[in-house]
Amino acid sequence: MTLNLMVRVSRRIEEADGVCSFELVPQDDQVLPAFTAGSHIDVHVGPGLIRQYSLSNDPSERDRYRIAVLRESASRGGSAGMHEAVDAGQVLRISAPRNHFALVAAERSLLLAGGIGVTPILSMACALHAQGSAFELHYCGRSLSRMAFVQEMASAAFSSAVKLHPDDVPEQKLDMQQLLAGASEDTHLYVCGPGGFMEHVLSTARAQGWLEARLHREYFAGTVKALASDGSFEVRLASSGLTCVVPANRTVVEVLAEQGVDVPTSCEAGVCGTCLTRVLEGTPDHRDTFLTDSERAVNDQFTPCCSRALTPLLVLDL
Repeated sequence: MTLNLMVRVSRRIEEADGVCSFELVPQDDQVLPAFTAGSHIDVHVGPGLIRQYSLSNDPSERDRYRIAVLRESASRGGSAGMHEAVDAGQVLRISAPRNHFALVAAERSLLLAGGIGVTPILSMACALHAQGSAFELHYCGRSLSRMAFVQEMASAAFSSAVKLHPDDVPEQKLDMQQLLAGASEDTHLYVCGPGGFMEHVLSTARAQGWLEARLHREYFAGTVKALASDGSFEVRLASSGLTCVVPANRTVVEVLAEQGVDVPTSCEAGVCGTCLTRVLEGTPDHRDTFLTDSERAVNDQFTPCCSRALTPLLVLDL
């Protein structure tokens, strides 16, 4: 993805313990591209360091983008770089917004946020309210002090649709089974947050018979793990016939890079979809969190930064 927009950080705000928001405004009379709720941008944090952050502001706003970043204790450079090196007045290079977590038309929407996953969810709430669409927003976190944008949601025109569920207030604990069991069949669910939180939401919904088409999610971090059963396989490039062996301890991206074949990457954890590549022959072993279950089932594309093969050979559209 080409990073082609230069923006200025107009404000940096401590939104909660460990969470900073950054307001980005146009530089040199640029007009920011429009975005839809659920969109994210790529941010060039430092040399060779690109990270994806969801836009949390109202999509009707054309004069700014707002992102929020949680300082991760095990940061690989992204969140640490944003917290330590980016301040008001600084110029950043970003991409135009992309959306892999878009709202769909529905009679009712159920928005579930865990921790920093509130960022795209808040933008969705703004959009649904503007459309006059029915929705509920349930925001879960360890404590109120660690939950961003709480005051903003309390004063929003849609505040009556927001329910807070801090872990340290037992009487506000969210009963996921009861919530999902009470939803009508024309309700669509959107969830974003830590992996464990998301899996709890999705597995509860599936156990209650929710159709996959009604479940929408976006992961913030990859959960890629090597398996003891991992073996080697081959990849062949359709354009040149170049065939390479991918050992058990290497990725397709790494092996192709050694042969001078550059596959664009960003997260390198199967989250962002930057490296998504068409598969012409063979069956991928999907290890990403980017593709939906239905997209995986087609087996005509995969993420070479982390995914592998179930067949001895994959022929790639490269």
